[in-house]
Amino acid sequence: MRIATWNVNSLAVRMPRVVEWLGVARPDVLCLQETKVSDEQFPRAELAALGYEAATHGTSQWNGVAILSSLGLSDVRRGFAGEPGTPEVEARAIAATCGGVRVWSLYVPNGRTVDSPHFAYKLAWLRALHDALAADSDGTPHLAVCGDFNVAPDDNDVWDPAAFVGSTHVTEDERSAVAALLDLGLVDLRPRAMKGLPFTYWDYRAGNFHRGLGMRIDLVLVTRSIAAAVTDAYIDRETRKGKLPSDHAAVVVDVDLPVAVASVGG
Repeated sequence: MRIATWNVNSLAVRMPRVVEWLGVARPDVLCLQETKVSDEQFPRAELAALGYEAATHGTSQWNGVAILSSLGLSDVRRGFAGEPGTPEVEARAIAATCGGVRVWSLYVPNGRTVDSPHFAYKLAWLRALHDALAADSDGTPHLAVCGDFNVAPDDNDVWDPAAFVGSTHVTEDERSAVAALLDLGLVDLRPRAMKGLPFTYWDYRAGNFHRGLGMRIDLVLVTRSIAAAVTDAYIDRETRKGKLPSDHAAVVVDVDLPVAVASVGG
């Protein structure tokens, strides 16, 4: 099974790139974040022509998550119990079972600045996510939690720790929240990267991608049963290149697990 995650920063803009990449990489499951389209506007027919069903959670031109699967979708859930809002609950989480693996696609709040109410919202959201994953993982042998976490788990995940002092994404509170997710029995897969660079996100400004000034904030957290079966994991830097790229690269994980194709569920 090949599982991938990609913050596309507007599916409407990035759709030609996504279609091309699906044809080349052929993931069995692709988690998307920041789709920025409502469920009604989601391009299901075009993706179905490529062999993918879509479970979506989008309400407007902001946020939005989805799971594309060529293995079927069952037990689709949008959002999670106790999920906080600002004040409304945003489209930031979706889960589905694909080929016997429980998959989550997440777009964790950015937090903006450490003195912002949005930072408190981010921490509250991560705490509620912890409880939701604890409930969802009960009795589930194979769980993959994928997406844009807007947290760099440690100093090796940013291009220069000194440049981030006082900023979000690297605070002890945020990193502790991600560590608490790992305490549920999850493993943070650290993929290899082309040219040895570990990053998944580079700001559009100042040529940061070409200068290597990035962060690893797109994560794949998996149960140990999946981690033990991983045959490859990599950051596809090519997805950050070319015409109209997202500011994130896709992360790809290959797992040697038996695949059960499910019936249509969501």
